[in-house]
Amino acid sequence: MATLRKRKNGIWEIQFWDEYQCRRTITLSGRKFSERTARQFKDAVEVLIDKKINGDPTKHKPTEEWVEHAVPEIRTKLAKFGLWQKPSKHTVKDLWDEFLDRYTIKTDSTRKTYLDARRRFDLFFTKSNELIARLTKDRMEEWKEFLLATGMYGVPTVAGTIQKTKTVFNWAKEQKWIAESPLKGVMDGDFRNPAKDREVTMVEYQRLLDACHCQDWRTIITLARIGGLRPCEIMVLRWSDIGIGEGKSRFRVFSRKLNAHEHLREREVPLFPELLTELDKLQTISDGDQEFVINRYSNRDGGVNLVQPFNTIARRAGIGDVIRPFDNMRASRATEIERDYGAKAESVWLGHSQKVAKKFYLMVTADIYDAAFAGEKVVSSVSKAELELLPEATQILRVAS
Repeated sequence: MATLRKRKNGIWEIQFWDEYQCRRTITLSGRKFSERTARQFKDAVEVLIDKKINGDPTKHKPTEEWVEHAVPEIRTKLAKFGLWQKPSKHTVKDLWDEFLDRYTIKTDSTRKTYLDARRRFDLFFTKSNELIARLTKDRMEEWKEFLLATGMYGVPTVAGTIQKTKTVFNWAKEQKWIAESPLKGVMDGDFRNPAKDREVTMVEYQRLLDACHCQDWRTIITLARIGGLRPCEIMVLRWSDIGIGEGKSRFRVFSRKLNAHEHLREREVPLFPELLTELDKLQTISDGDQEFVINRYSNRDGGVNLVQPFNTIARRAGIGDVIRPFDNMRASRATEIERDYGAKAESVWLGHSQKVAKKFYLMVTADIYDAAFAGEKVVSSVSKAELELLPEATQILRVAS
């Protein structure tokens, strides 16, 4: 609570306790402030200090409007005590220019996603001198609806654009340019478009191999469909990464896509029998001095477009073009691995996170790697020892399924 009193010299002062339990005093100098104005000021201080102490970011509209229309001296005094943030003079152009210049962006591909987000932002916010402090959640919702209504972008693309732009505005908040991001509370949307999901079956996988014109491409498809590797991971796979671990039953995968997540940047994947077969064939015809497994393409920075040549093979195989082929081959393999070896194995082998319970309480043991190397399948996440304790009929049903 704040208290109001008038000194003998006619100056009003408001006293209150701040978030550190220190008593603070704000004075309204001169004799130009009426008692009514002083009491309104006291009421505003009570609301603002209460929100600050309780960490409440929501705005109290009557108070906000009163402060906005008050004389500059009142806003200056509130800002001095941290109860009001002066509107930023930064424009939307300043925001994007400064962010792209000062924010740490580790890869060229990530920078491109921010540039794409800016281009879509500018389609709606056409005035480059518009102040970011004036942007509201309602305007951001209108922008989101605008992007969806254009028909140029799918739901996942809009979701990614919103997510990147949130990072930009959160950075502006850290710079004290704005008190709160106008995108706070705006939902990103669905990052997945079910219409583009397509299982690549094992029958189709075999037809794809038969349609390949070289062993390099047989190996690329096998690494994607059986190993679950991303294209950027395939292109940097080295022969020295093949055959590691106990029994040389694994290979190491390095992903620059996950540089920001150190625990996911490198992972070990089983040398599934199908993988071992194609790798052995490729090694037989390869130059012994070659460092990388795939040498048909020299670009290792993720700039190689493998989709077009893949779909040429797919058409030759009689299965037609495949939408997002490498994503769908990886998803098909993820589904199989989770079913056959358990959720934790799927998470570790494919290099993406699972729910907290699966991440922290399930283990990927050595016998699962060995079973995968031998071409055996582990029943869900049940260990062999646990399976032996089950009734005989239950064991038969589990193995049969």
